[in-house]
Amino acid sequence: MKLYQTLEKQIKKEPNYVSDNGEIKKWVVLNKAQNFDEELIGLLLEDSDLKEKFFIKVKDVWVFKQNLFIQFLEQKNYLNDSYTQFKNKVGLTIDGKHLKQRNEVSLVWPFKDCVLEGGQSREEDKREEIFFNEVLAQDEITELLDPKVLTNAKRFDKDGEHHFNQFNRDENGTITDNLIIKGNNLLALHSLKKEFAGKVKLIYIDPPYNTGNDSFNYNDSFNQSTWLTFMKNRLESAKKLMSPSGVFLVQCSFHQYAYLKVLMNDLFEKHLCDFNIQVRHPERTLTGDKEFNDVIEYILIYSNDRNKKMPFIEEEKTIDDYNVQIEIDRNAIIETIQCGSKNVEVYLPHQYKVIQIPPSKDGLKKISIRGSIREKNSSGRFFVKYLEALNNYPPETLFKVPDMGDDAANYRFFYSATKGKKNGGYYQGMPTSSNVTRKQFANFYNFEKEYNNVSKQGGVEFRNGKKPEELIKFLVQIFSEKDDIVLDYHLGSGSTVAVSHKLGRQYIGLEQMQNQIDLSISRMENVIKGDATGISKENDVNWQGGGSFIYLELKKYNQTFIEKIEGAKDEKTLLQIWEEMKAKSFLNYNVDIQKQEQHIEDFKTLSLQEQKQHLCELLDKNQLYVNLSSLKDENFACTPEEQKVTQAFYQLKP
Repeated sequence: MKLYQTLEKQIKKEPNYVSDNGEIKKWVVLNKAQNFDEELIGLLLEDSDLKEKFFIKVKDVWVFKQNLFIQFLEQKNYLNDSYTQFKNKVGLTIDGKHLKQRNEVSLVWPFKDCVLEGGQSREEDKREEIFFNEVLAQDEITELLDPKVLTNAKRFDKDGEHHFNQFNRDENGTITDNLIIKGNNLLALHSLKKEFAGKVKLIYIDPPYNTGNDSFNYNDSFNQSTWLTFMKNRLESAKKLMSPSGVFLVQCSFHQYAYLKVLMNDLFEKHLCDFNIQVRHPERTLTGDKEFNDVIEYILIYSNDRNKKMPFIEEEKTIDDYNVQIEIDRNAIIETIQCGSKNVEVYLPHQYKVIQIPPSKDGLKKISIRGSIREKNSSGRFFVKYLEALNNYPPETLFKVPDMGDDAANYRFFYSATKGKKNGGYYQGMPTSSNVTRKQFANFYNFEKEYNNVSKQGGVEFRNGKKPEELIKFLVQIFSEKDDIVLDYHLGSGSTVAVSHKLGRQYIGLEQMQNQIDLSISRMENVIKGDATGISKENDVNWQGGGSFIYLELKKYNQTFIEKIEGAKDEKTLLQIWEEMKAKSFLNYNVDIQKQEQHIEDFKTLSLQEQKQHLCELLDKNQLYVNLSSLKDENFACTPEEQKVTQAFYQLKP
């Protein structure tokens, strides 16, 4: 006990480890220990008793016994804090041990917004509670991931919202309706397996980026190991839905790119390619608003087919393909600059134009010059070598470059960079031909000026993380064909399903948050009515409206109580929720209700956050949503409508 008190006293010397009410921030201490934090280790070394207990001397160097220290904290109930004491009183242990200390357990992630124990670092310095992390025995996990009952089914078409009647199916019995499903995406993915395993051609997700700032209100402050656990659980489930030739695309920022790539290399048979996407102008990095690396994001592309290759990406047509001409003003003052041994002619934007019809033979004060605008290795080398001499010209400046040694013609035209300060002399990377191709260099695509039908991107970045329809169109057209199934289980504002609908793909969108569901449904209603934004007016789309989709929800049970607990503002409300839980919820099998009632006054002494955490832990996480096996169980009160849609989805007999 003395060592225990010594440790507590020593830790409290560091203010960052102590809450406002004087208690140890237990999760902070654990996280510091797991990361061999220099500050924490220094505190421990200052005390001779702690030094002797938690360190070993090896060749005059004191080595931290990390496992022993963490085990000590576990066994001592995290410094005997009031919440752990209360949990012991009400019986949330098995054979005197917390479940996390037993060997037969497995970490699970049943919530979008949960964090595994010890899974936060800097974020934990700001708040002292962690909700919804659970450690469940393996047999419980199996039940947790059982298919779920479906509810609140509706069909949406050009005439509006309708009651669900039936699913449309193809000759093989597979549902052909577009689906938007509300519910925990991990559990929803498992619910899709029976119907769609091996049938999804393209999966595209834009998950929380683990940056500490996510616009869709995900808990986006995970550390790497915790975020990767979150991703791995869902990637493994979604992988089972992929067709043999299917492709999996994950968009991420540089924060997790390397970690995610290693994970996906382990899970998938073939890494096809990575795309680099410019999401904002690099000029912003000079102002301190963004890190330099935030200029681009990455799309990792994988398949389960070892023999699969990247499809040919057809670029926009070249000048020769269109048989167009460059007209240069005969009266223009042509500037010539020396680039090595080459004399390069320079034409400003007002001195030329590109047209697709032959010029008239009479009356023109311009001359026509045929030339090709292409990207070859020689052009890339030319601009890399002479970029500094060329990047001071305004956007869309035209350079007439003599033969680089591998050209069929004796010259070639190039455009300068298409964005930048007109008078500041700063332009991005390699010049690109904006009228010919977006491609600036291998696998780098620029979509930052595009729009989607939720909000204008402002011409400078993907605002609030929303992906423009043009980007999704680019991906969908490369990796799928008409009527293929496209899945997005981080649906957000619905860009993936909106684009898939307009391009004639079947789609499945999964989302848990109500505000995003509302936005996606509203967006898709507009699409069906002939939405004119995004890619709608592009020549190869020409969207006029039509089609339909079915909206479904996983039927909640204990999840309803979780949401009530989350929203509670005071102790009185929580006590009312507890009374309702006793009457209607499914409680954890090791909860002793009588002990809970006996110690209700102790419960009231806990902080509001601890009270919320405790009530959540009392709930049986297997019953967050109603399992398919409980469809006709009277305890879950599934309505005739819920039974109808569930049986129809899973093709069960009434």
